[in-house]
Amino acid sequence: MPYDNAIIKPLKSKNSPNLGQVAVLMADDKDIRFFCRLLNMSKNNFTRLMMSKVYVGNSDNQSLSVAGPLIGAPYAVMLLETLIAWGTRKVIFFGMCGAISPKVKIGDIVVPTDSIIDEGTSKHYTANKSLRSKPSFLIVEKIKHILNKNNIEFHDGLVWTTDAIYRETREKLDYYQAKDTLAVDMELSALFTVGRFRNIETGSILVVSDELSTYKWRPGFREKRFIKTRKIVAELIKTLCATL
Repeated sequence: MPYDNAIIKPLKSKNSPNLGQVAVLMADDKDIRFFCRLLNMSKNNFTRLMMSKVYVGNSDNQSLSVAGPLIGAPYAVMLLETLIAWGTRKVIFFGMCGAISPKVKIGDIVVPTDSIIDEGTSKHYTANKSLRSKPSFLIVEKIKHILNKNNIEFHDGLVWTTDAIYRETREKLDYYQAKDTLAVDMELSALFTVGRFRNIETGSILVVSDELSTYKWRPGFREKRFIKTRKIVAELIKTLCATL
């Protein structure tokens, strides 16, 4: 743990659960409920954490916890910091993203290998001037291995993280497309930054929920392929967690 002179610190109280090494952060409550059913986690076995819940594995799988829902970098980091204080050392983030690259479509899987910091949280954790934030190489390779083993197609590469979904302008789209950016989200770079700062391993799998690549927003939240892919990813994350 790095030297930290912060006045307010994430703490573990006597009533906080003892978490195992691995945690899955999930952006959407539907994914959380489906994932908990996959792992036979009781829907009643949770601890409230701000506006979210933390579910703890049963007696056969106490090393795994699931937390969410969440939205945006600041709140995602508040959850992550607390999970770390409670014992977590490896975190998988399962979220959604908007396609920026024309080759990325609704329902596709994106495995981020790098992220562009365009949110306000990361700068409070790092003096890195590159405005980039990377996940754990080990977790990324494990994610790719499981996807390849199951013959599931995916995109891997750069993701842009922003705080302002209503300020995704044509100029910004041109700028990030020129950098071969695959997609845009609201949490990723901050989670990777804090993971590095706290010396834990982080990785992510994103599902494309909408498209911006043509300068016209195309939402796909109700499309069958998007819904189906989310379930596939949840099943893959179950397998992935067993390897961590």
